[in-house]
Amino acid sequence: MAFVKEEKMKGCHPRLFGSKEKKVAKRTDGPCCNAAGEVGPSSSKAVSSSPLRTLSGVKSIRLSHLLAQPSINKTTEPIRIFVSTWNVAGKAPTAELNLDDFVPPDDHSDIYVLGFQEVVPLNAGNVLVIEDHEPAARWLVLINQALNRPADNDTNVFQQPSPSMDSTSSRASSSLDTTFSDITKTASGSTIFHKSFLKSVSKSFMPLQRKQLKACNCPVEMIKSSYRDACFRRPKKHAGESDSSGEEEKENTRDSCCSTGNEVTSAPTARDQLKYNLIVCKQMVGIFVTVWVKKELVQHIGHLRTSCIGRGILGCLGNKGCISVSMTVHQTSFCFICSHLASGQKEGDEFRRNSDVLEILRLTLFSRICRRAGRRIPEKILEHDKVIWFGDLNYRLALSYADTKRLLTENNWDALFEKDQLKIEQDAGRVFKGWNEGKIYFAPTYKYSSNSDAYAGETATSKKKRRTPAWCDRILWRGDGTSQLSYYRGESRFSDHRPVCGTFIVEVETLNKKTKRRPSSADMRIGAEELLPTDKNKGTPRNMSCPKIPQ
Repeated sequence: MAFVKEEKMKGCHPRLFGSKEKKVAKRTDGPCCNAAGEVGPSSSKAVSSSPLRTLSGVKSIRLSHLLAQPSINKTTEPIRIFVSTWNVAGKAPTAELNLDDFVPPDDHSDIYVLGFQEVVPLNAGNVLVIEDHEPAARWLVLINQALNRPADNDTNVFQQPSPSMDSTSSRASSSLDTTFSDITKTASGSTIFHKSFLKSVSKSFMPLQRKQLKACNCPVEMIKSSYRDACFRRPKKHAGESDSSGEEEKENTRDSCCSTGNEVTSAPTARDQLKYNLIVCKQMVGIFVTVWVKKELVQHIGHLRTSCIGRGILGCLGNKGCISVSMTVHQTSFCFICSHLASGQKEGDEFRRNSDVLEILRLTLFSRICRRAGRRIPEKILEHDKVIWFGDLNYRLALSYADTKRLLTENNWDALFEKDQLKIEQDAGRVFKGWNEGKIYFAPTYKYSSNSDAYAGETATSKKKRRTPAWCDRILWRGDGTSQLSYYRGESRFSDHRPVCGTFIVEVETLNKKTKRRPSSADMRIGAEELLPTDKNKGTPRNMSCPKIPQ
């Protein structure tokens, strides 16, 4: 009797993930639970084996079925990506600034990745005390105006907006105008803008469902293809992770359409009218990155994460370093790195820049979100399918000022480029090995005199202050299926650097229309009860307990 009771107890607990078909097939003479839950004829020899027959009709809950490899039809399609970098020398933008050299009006790319260096002066107050976010907020409004405002509208975004302006730009500009006139000043008279202010401005240009950008967007078939690597669990943060998604999730709990104090807000209908949505807005001291995506493409963005690495004072502060952005577009992973590397034109300074690159590659770690199709979503820079690195890399020319000036006068770019430190270091395999850069057909982008087309060396009063012109501002990339359409510099005199722009056509993997995307929810969990067959009448899982055997 004890044996029978033990067998009955084992049978009454369904083995959802471990029973094998062979073992079930051996027990054939007990009562069976059919689809309607009825009890069939039985033999008194094996009454206790009947519950195992119950499981034979629930094949969908076996691990073997969860691990079955479905056929996922993939194809590729091209997307256009515009990348621009500009060291703005710590100067805040004015309303009269023309951004055509930084964001060309006739480009019409699918994704815009725009990076700045020195959006604030790199003084002790900004590096050690508190960041000033006013310049970044101003750049944000100007970029939105360039991407989303009608081309024939020349309204001053920092003054009273015109009724014909796009409603979101109008709200942001109006609120900025009010906020800038009612700012708090420190005892020394310097303007301080806190991080919350930049967030409130950026919300005006972000999609309403921005929280979903950080979630997994793997398709349903990919989840089923690898049960252990599926996106069932809530992502865990790495210890010491610099990703700001945790803070942003707290911000997302607030009603994005409400206004408190001087927050810049916009109605949902106004946001829906934006042609491009802001999906990334991140500042680290002087480095500032924004990513804008066409509204139709936003739904295909997922696994969005950021990481900041400081390489400045003491090798860790944010006056130098990088901001990295990781995301997936359809089924292809991207990483964008905006960096400001070590400065200096002395012999040997290039090795400090090499060290910055190697440390950024070593230290950058994105938070884990999920795994898909047996392959983890990238956590390191070089694990991504496509990588674009841009910024003020600060590599100089290994030439004297006199020789550089002579070759510049002759427009002999090839001879100049042979002395480019980045090219020399890359050819020697010491940095950016395997990376690509477009052919340079433009003059060195650094260093210019203020509001002038003349290099600063021509007006320097001493050799110590003289800077040899150099291609400091660069864009590099790696990854198959990437081709560069253009690589050029803008001619704005706003800074002592000229902006550098590049346009790419990138092939991304997409799923056919029949393949379902997984709902974007970081909190999605699948319980065993969801795998059980449901009652057609009530729509709830049926009771899988053992039927009572009539005595």
